[in-house]
Amino acid sequence: MSLGRVVVLLLLVPVVLCEPLVYKDCGCDRGKLISVDVSPCPKQPCPLVRGSTYTINVTFTSGEVTPSCSAVVYGLIRDLPVPFPLPESDGCKSGISCPLQSGTTYTYLTKMYIKPLYPKMRLVVEWELRDTDNKNLFCWEIPVQIVDA
Repeated sequence: MSLGRVVVLLLLVPVVLCEPLVYKDCGCDRGKLISVDVSPCPKQPCPLVRGSTYTINVTFTSGEVTPSCSAVVYGLIRDLPVPFPLPESDGCKSGISCPLQSGTTYTYLTKMYIKPLYPKMRLVVEWELRDTDNKNLFCWEIPVQIVDA
């Protein structure tokens, strides 16, 4: 096999091994969700390993001018929302330049740590970014499973 073919095969391996993240748009009152990435998340439900950190990268377009925004995260357990504490809920400290402008596309970037004390279980993560009126700029959900390494 030629060196060129080996290089092409090695470049394709990560694409074949990872599924694209499928998320549910759960309501964007004042914005438009463009893309969501949770990394690493090789399959769904996304295996969240206790003691590990995950990168959350969301691209969205604001539908309004707002001076600030804040993130709210829930674990939906049997459709009951259980708040998930974030070390930084201020969206303006998560890759977004505030104030937000209407029609402008932004990239929200943050980390999520899965504490070792979290119980092993399946649930749905709901992630919202809210404006100063408590309306969603974006809202998305993905199924996850908290696991050990």
